Amino acid sequence: MTNPLLSDWTGPFGLPPFDAIRDEDFAPAFDVALTEGRAAIAAIAGNPEPATFANTIEALEQADASLDKVGGVFFNLSGSDSNPAREALQRDLAPKLSAYSSEITSNAALFARVAALWDARDTLGLNAEQTRVLMLYHRMFVRAGAALDADGSTRMAAVKSRLASLGTQFTQNLLADERDWFMPLDDLSGLPDFAIDTAAGAAKERGLDGHVVTLNRSLIVPFLQYSTRRDLREKAYEAWVARGANGGETDNRGIAAETLALRHERATLLGYDNFAAYKLEPEMAGSPDKVRDLLMRVWEPARAKALDDAAAMEAQLHADGFTGPLEPWDWRYYSEKRRLALHDFDEAALKPYLSLDAMIEAAFDVAHRLFGLTFTPLDVPLYHPDARAWDVTRDGRHMAVFIGDYFARSSKRSGAWMSTFRDQSKLGGETRPVVVNICNFAKGDPALLSWDDARTLFHEFGHALHGMLTDVGYKFISGTSVARDFVELPSQLFEHWLEVPEVIETHAKHWQTGEPMPAELREKLKGAATWDQGFATVEFVASALVDLEFHDGAPPADPMQKQAQILESIGLPHAIRMRHATPHFAHVFSGDGYSSGYYSYMWSEVMDADAFQAFEEAGSAFDPETAKKLEDFILSAGGSDDAETLYLKFRGAMPGVEALLKGRGLVDA
Repeated sequence: MTNPLLSDWTGPFGLPPFDAIRDEDFAPAFDVALTEGRAAIAAIAGNPEPATFANTIEALEQADASLDKVGGVFFNLSGSDSNPAREALQRDLAPKLSAYSSEITSNAALFARVAALWDARDTLGLNAEQTRVLMLYHRMFVRAGAALDADGSTRMAAVKSRLASLGTQFTQNLLADERDWFMPLDDLSGLPDFAIDTAAGAAKERGLDGHVVTLNRSLIVPFLQYSTRRDLREKAYEAWVARGANGGETDNRGIAAETLALRHERATLLGYDNFAAYKLEPEMAGSPDKVRDLLMRVWEPARAKALDDAAAMEAQLHADGFTGPLEPWDWRYYSEKRRLALHDFDEAALKPYLSLDAMIEAAFDVAHRLFGLTFTPLDVPLYHPDARAWDVTRDGRHMAVFIGDYFARSSKRSGAWMSTFRDQSKLGGETRPVVVNICNFAKGDPALLSWDDARTLFHEFGHALHGMLTDVGYKFISGTSVARDFVELPSQLFEHWLEVPEVIETHAKHWQTGEPMPAELREKLKGAATWDQGFATVEFVASALVDLEFHDGAPPADPMQKQAQILESIGLPHAIRMRHATPHFAHVFSGDGYSSGYYSYMWSEVMDADAFQAFEEAGSAFDPETAKKLEDFILSAGGSDDAETLYLKFRGAMPGVEALLKGRGLVDA
């Protein structure tokens, strides 16, 4: 039988034939795809004709067509719906795919062709986008080690292969810890109905009666907010922060140490002082010092605010008859009580107005009003019953397929992310993207979101818009293929529309009665908008600083000891821990994506506060002229120009950190 992964996908919109794909199809499909890719690379490198942009760069763009096709399906499924067969294949593939990548970037004849084009770029008659693509390919080869001697090239390939395997193992260990731990609940004291229902659903998923707490954020955070049982909060919290550090086969501490050492070696092979210097060179920040400056400017006011809040909550703790200091498992509980007392605001009161379906429609409505997009449900086979799909059109033209996969399950890694099954490009004919948002919301009937969940949905949909609206010639610069500290701008900017009054008034309706959220509750929500930002900012910046210091200098022999030293040096409050401790810091250790780059969320936040201000200055959150500029210079541009240049085209000037501090309520407005 024909392998469905390698056949022509003739179904609606060229979607993968999910209903025909079996796990045993992946390994042979990868073998064929790698063979085809190697043959294409050999043909490009061995072409007797002089190098041209078409026969070298454009040929490279198309060389991995089969590998992109197969990998797009496999790696999306590995993250969102893993199983033992997929995990085993992922471990097997990691070094193979790394070796293939190294073969390409260490191919001397191929690099010679790219270098010749780069040297002659001013004589080639390239347009601006082609020049940018050529620069990025040349930079990719150089930063991958193409200019190294034979010994250096061999060692670089070995380092990257080992790093790929370590990243895969780190991810799988974390998933195993998250999947395996749960705590039966015999005492539901303090828990609101939605949390009780979620705990019952989690027990049912595991074939158990009663209620359980798991390590899924949408379940454990409400438990920590509302449970009156301090002993159970402590047990659940300690399990949550111990992911990846429980000893045995799933312990990630040794993996983190080896990863940091190999990254440092990789950077020094290329002539950099350390990995942070290497990693940050092509980003907007440019250097570790600029990142550190931003983080420390935010750290001091955030820490001061957090310490003030901690003192007030510790007094509440003592009033409840407990001695000793406020602990990390107390923070969310007493913060929620304090918010209720000071703002008469109970977050549980919001959830009936924030059904998942209503928030999806809200995001679609905003996208329609800003960019003219229409979302029509599709009845097509997908990879899991929880996933759903929409045809995205504008003025009757197909723009993308959007897939939403929103519910937590034991086969899905934690967190939320955007990915693609297919990227947009124009080379060889117009190719429209297939974009997916993955979330981990608690399942319910209906699924009711917290405010943080709703913000996550809008955040990931902002990334999705970046992927759906991209309009470039080459997939190498398509969609989110931009500087890491620029990629979060569209996502964090889109979050602002969740807070626009007319969006809430239109879409935040009670799931049973259909009544809109009462004006009084909306005002309370607005009044508590910056609640607990000292805590949120401190736990984020602590993680970002640890990430930076891990990579800016010699690698630590014991990352956990180094982590403790960093946190002590900055004065992390006792009752707050890092948002992501090293053994479960997937952003940094599952791959190179956010390594030495976790700060980028905050770097982008400096811009997103300023970018939304452009709409406010225009007098409307839906100002059409500003929306068009946003699409033209940010969302549709992909990586077709330098990130700062794109932002300047949109806004005219780069912003300072002041808007971020005001937006988080860390300084007086």
